[in-house]
Amino acid sequence: MVKLFLRYLKPYPVQLALIVVSTLALVGFQMYLPNLMSNIVDIGIVRKGVPADSDVVATYATQTAYLWQMGSRMLLVTLLTGIAATFAGFLCSRVSAGLARDLREAVFAAVSNFSLVEMNRFSTASLIIRSTNDIQQIQQVSFLLLRLALTSPIFIIVAFTLAFVENAQLSWIFAAVIPVFAVLFFLTVKYVMPIFRGIQKKTDHLNLIAREGLTGVRVIRAFNRQDFQQDRYRAANDDLTDANIRAYKIMIVLMPFAMFVIQITTIAIVWFGGHHIAAGELQLGSLMAFMQYVMWVLYSLIFLSMIMIMVPRASVSAERVMQVLDTLPAITDPIVCKSTKAEKEAEQVQHTKSHDTSLEFARVSFHFEGEDGTVSKVAALSDISFTARRGETLAIIGSTGSGKSTIMNLAMRLYDVTSGTILLDGVDLRDYRQKDLRQRIGYIPQKAVLFSGSVADNVRFGNPRASDEEVIAALKIAQAWDFISDLPQQLNAAVAQGGKNFSGGQRQRLAIARTILKAPEVYLFDDSFSALDLQTDARLRAALKPLLADSTMLIVAQRITTIQDATQIIVLEEGTICGRGTHDQLMAENTVYQEIAASQLTAEEVARHGSNKH
Repeated sequence: MVKLFLRYLKPYPVQLALIVVSTLALVGFQMYLPNLMSNIVDIGIVRKGVPADSDVVATYATQTAYLWQMGSRMLLVTLLTGIAATFAGFLCSRVSAGLARDLREAVFAAVSNFSLVEMNRFSTASLIIRSTNDIQQIQQVSFLLLRLALTSPIFIIVAFTLAFVENAQLSWIFAAVIPVFAVLFFLTVKYVMPIFRGIQKKTDHLNLIAREGLTGVRVIRAFNRQDFQQDRYRAANDDLTDANIRAYKIMIVLMPFAMFVIQITTIAIVWFGGHHIAAGELQLGSLMAFMQYVMWVLYSLIFLSMIMIMVPRASVSAERVMQVLDTLPAITDPIVCKSTKAEKEAEQVQHTKSHDTSLEFARVSFHFEGEDGTVSKVAALSDISFTARRGETLAIIGSTGSGKSTIMNLAMRLYDVTSGTILLDGVDLRDYRQKDLRQRIGYIPQKAVLFSGSVADNVRFGNPRASDEEVIAALKIAQAWDFISDLPQQLNAAVAQGGKNFSGGQRQRLAIARTILKAPEVYLFDDSFSALDLQTDARLRAALKPLLADSTMLIVAQRITTIQDATQIIVLEEGTICGRGTHDQLMAENTVYQEIAASQLTAEEVARHGSNKH
């Protein structure tokens, strides 16, 4: 937590300085009040030990005038105390809220730069909790630390000093009380800290189950597994509740015990102070001031105990947030970008169409990493080599889990290869700036992702400066204008979160239009036609042909009809290439491809392709 505060409180030096000044003023005003009260009682009311001709009394005509004078001064000091407290509280609120804002922005920025390696290491549920609940815990404790952790020690030091000056004979009470509080705080922190660390992990788990229940609600209902999901949530919720109860059982002892110590201390002061008054060694007003100082010390210790209760949980939250902020992405930009020359050459030849954009995989292998950073022994891809050139369509097909989407992720450099090289225009992807690389690549994921807003906003996501005419042209190529034009607001039609107000096929076509409007050099279609009917699929591929004549296209598909016209088809099986060629060549020679075709095509279509080989 100290590391977090040192890093993220740097932008607030003026506010922190003003908090210190206002806190010192607050302590000074409050410590002056018992002195005024003592004078009012001893001089203005009791007048015990004050000669009639003393300067103090002679200054005022009557006791009433003295009381009015001291009362007015006390009222003024009280008003100044309230102003100082309000100002300090306002500044503490501003700084703690600003700290939380800066942390949320920093966490979001860090997560935005994470590669898929880090996203797999930190679950989505955990990242959400870290950026919301954990930062809220830090904000609450930062306010208390600024408001009370600074004020309470000053109160304790000043009040203890003034109490000792007021009556040194009764100050031994502090020596008996303070160690009791210290031991109580130590034991509380020692036993509560591990519990709070477990509470945060249990909160992550509860959030994970809740997200699964919400995102998978249709599957849960389809299989009548509502009771099972509710039992999972109930078990996780009870586990979290039990952990909280264990923590608060320990902490709840603190406050009653502290109040008990305060009452015993009050009785001891009154008892021994009364004896001193009876012996003429102490005045009543001085005893009242001494008691006020002691109460300030004890209540300041209680405030510190409240902070000590919350600090362990906030420390765990700070540790979890710093884990995100201190995690370096596995994929970073090179110090020296070798892609600069290639980019300039690409710009020079863009209009002449002489630039031959190529994407090459050279003996690429890849292993996934686990959450603990260990590398899987089984390769997801092994010795993959191919080249996709401008004007060509290279298709990849294979069974589920064969590594098709992994190739797409590697081409986008969402992962780095374990071995081998991926080249774009002869330059290793690791020598490109990520921003420059992805500017040249258009990616349509297997699951179309839309954002809340309008249709135009989503399509312009690929090109924010595009005109309405260009947006409509992209929608027409993607076969999406037919249903968008039927909407009352057309381009301004609302898109719900995740595009839930559109069907799966409509979302895929909008995602394709978004990439078409970007006009990249390389198109990556990751099974982006799976939700389209065969007729729409065929129309879309026909509309794409003129557009892709000067581009490189890499397409992953499950349906043979989607890729049968590709320039080259690669067949994957268990992460390795088991065949390559055109559709007719593979139908004639490749057993795996023939099995896929047999499962999708009619017997007549398979026989026709079989006759073509002769």
